[in-house]
Amino acid sequence: MSDKPASPASPEKNENSNPASDFIREAVAADLASGKTKEVRTRFPPEPNGWLHIGHTKAFLIDFGVAADFGGKCNLRFDDTNPEKEDMSYVEAIKRDIAWLGCDWEDREFYASDYYERLYELAVKLIRKGVAYVDDLSAEQMSEYRGTAVADKSNITVTPPGRNSPWRDRSVEENLDLFARMRAGEFPDGSKTLRAKIDMAHPNLLMRDPPMYRIRREPHYRTGTTWCIYPMYDFQHPLSDAIEGVTHSLCSLEYEIHRPLYDWFIREAEVFPSRQIEFARLSITHFVLSKRWLLRLVQEGRVAGWDDPRMPTLSGLRRRGYSPEAIRDFISRIGVAKTDSMVDVQFLEHCLREDLNKRANRVMAVLRPLKLVVENWPAGKVEQLEAVNNPEDPAAGTRKVPFSGTLYIERDDFMETPPPKYFRLFPGNSVRLRYGYIVTCTGFSKDPASGEVTEVRCSYDPATRGGDAPDNRKVKGTIHWVDAPSAVKLEARLYDHLFEAERPMDVPEGKDWVETINPKSLETVAGALGEPGLAAAKPGDRFQFERLGYFCADNDSAPGALVFNRTVSLRDTWAKIEKKGG
Repeated sequence: MSDKPASPASPEKNENSNPASDFIREAVAADLASGKTKEVRTRFPPEPNGWLHIGHTKAFLIDFGVAADFGGKCNLRFDDTNPEKEDMSYVEAIKRDIAWLGCDWEDREFYASDYYERLYELAVKLIRKGVAYVDDLSAEQMSEYRGTAVADKSNITVTPPGRNSPWRDRSVEENLDLFARMRAGEFPDGSKTLRAKIDMAHPNLLMRDPPMYRIRREPHYRTGTTWCIYPMYDFQHPLSDAIEGVTHSLCSLEYEIHRPLYDWFIREAEVFPSRQIEFARLSITHFVLSKRWLLRLVQEGRVAGWDDPRMPTLSGLRRRGYSPEAIRDFISRIGVAKTDSMVDVQFLEHCLREDLNKRANRVMAVLRPLKLVVENWPAGKVEQLEAVNNPEDPAAGTRKVPFSGTLYIERDDFMETPPPKYFRLFPGNSVRLRYGYIVTCTGFSKDPASGEVTEVRCSYDPATRGGDAPDNRKVKGTIHWVDAPSAVKLEARLYDHLFEAERPMDVPEGKDWVETINPKSLETVAGALGEPGLAAAKPGDRFQFERLGYFCADNDSAPGALVFNRTVSLRDTWAKIEKKGG
């Protein structure tokens, strides 16, 4: 299994890169053809202990997509069996994100907590069959008895047999009594555990009498204090699938080792035979994709919350300006694989640029304004210049942009002493003003104290409206601008990767991964200006700021206090590499 990022020409190398013909769909098709499956039913089973990140997107788009492709249905089921970590706010956030990506579960919203009584009955059934028992070992003792994998003299990993618990051979009657008393709350937390009786010598450690129930006096966000025992994931999950009639339980590759246990519980409980199929999870360079790790960033205040635009959560990506179409396209194009690999974040950004290029209207804004005065402009005159909203979408039409002769340009678009091949403004040089006129720099002013340029002066040629020179003179530079009297004030938040390292978790021994956060992952530019039409922008509206990148109006925006997040720059390294490499 390779741990290297996939090459740019192939974001996730595998022979099944077309989602329409991947190995999962082949398996489902075979089950239908053989008659094993009559109607396809899948499920997306998030635990409500955090917000969804883009890695979950791959999972639920596969879950919902496979069901849709075969005319079946996909359930949304919350696996809520860890009450100390779960919350209804997480449930609402998860539903909001799934709906934003375009998935519809209609009346198929379920909760593992809905099945607590049924799961308890199935546990009793297993006790009666003699394949489950109540154990008095502590969690630490249980782990010790089960043993660990070790390397032998040839450096081959082996798993020596574990030891049976002293309470493994309790009678069925005693186990039934103890389990009922566990439910009734007679025993302290952690003092007893219901375990499956499988094989303490099994090479798969998960099969060595895994726990099924533990005592935990923790109020549940849905069931309150009704229960003081809670089912373990490996017991609950296959049986919840069976209760719902899930035909294909699709999950990420780390659950492959759990599959024998999944099948064992279904077989011994004599329930609907759900089938588990695993696929490679999504890993992206510069991203941390784990709810547990992301929760730490939130709790320690290293980000502004789950929806911080630097976070890989769907809410963070949405707030930053990602479109659901771009994310779906990205997931579709990386395909479904059987082995783990790393996708370059540049490919995600490439898919994003492709989508926003089609849907984002163009506007002009300057991040670091420098005043430009057109000296020969008629006093008091204001022209309305016509600007194209989106050259990729003729239906988007045009807009009027005011031009008064006093403008703001980007500070980087003027240099007193330019380097070679600098085609923007400098004394004596001419440039095109986007949608406007050709102007020639005639002078500039400086602040005596700081030496900073405060104003640039120029003259315009009235015959060049629209930027065309009737005498065919060569003007190499075109710059954007905003009209000074009508400009609206903006705060621009310029985001970069939260982690500079491609693999944030791969840190030297003794170093904490959270310490590798990119200190330049956010730059706030308070004095930006935009054309007047931006005043009507609502949170979530996306634009291309010409020459600067794609931006999205942030939730913090308010009338007269606009905030825009830079979604992604215009530079597309991925496309250049892909073109160069064929």
